[in-house]
Amino acid sequence: MRHEHQPDRVLTTILFTDIVESTERAAALGDTRWRDLLQQHDRLVRRELDRHRGREVKTLGDGVLATFDGPARGIGCARAICEQANTIGVDVRAGLHSGEVDLVNGDVGGIAVHIDARVAGKAGSGEVLVSSTVKDLVVGSGLTFSDRGAHSLKGAPGEWRLYAVGG
Repeated sequence: MRHEHQPDRVLTTILFTDIVESTERAAALGDTRWRDLLQQHDRLVRRELDRHRGREVKTLGDGVLATFDGPARGIGCARAICEQANTIGVDVRAGLHSGEVDLVNGDVGGIAVHIDARVAGKAGSGEVLVSSTVKDLVVGSGLTFSDRGAHSLKGAPGEWRLYAVGG
């Protein structure tokens, strides 16, 4: 009997961040100044990931994919990144979702990652958007949310209720 190796699956909270209107900013600044700004961005993201015990999976050009062992820490990190990004003159949006992911060679994969990418894509400038899964997991944490309605997320089954952190 042959046993296929199953990927290591873990429950995690996934964070995607993205610099808002990065292409326009890069064009306005030019390659050298844009690269310097991205390096500042990456340093501040890594500082906040360290502070909130997140794990950087990879950078995505003008954003980051990271994981957390708890959704409240992920939310705190996302909020701090959005706030700190303003100090270097960029606006960042962030999205979080919690679910099982496949761990493969230091990367993460699976539908939960795709769902979170879609959640992040729905966030506005400076906004931290979370799935209803994340909202439900942090009940009792004191975090507040604003309902952003039900959304179809490309490639994900059904509708997903999304919430903005705060206000």
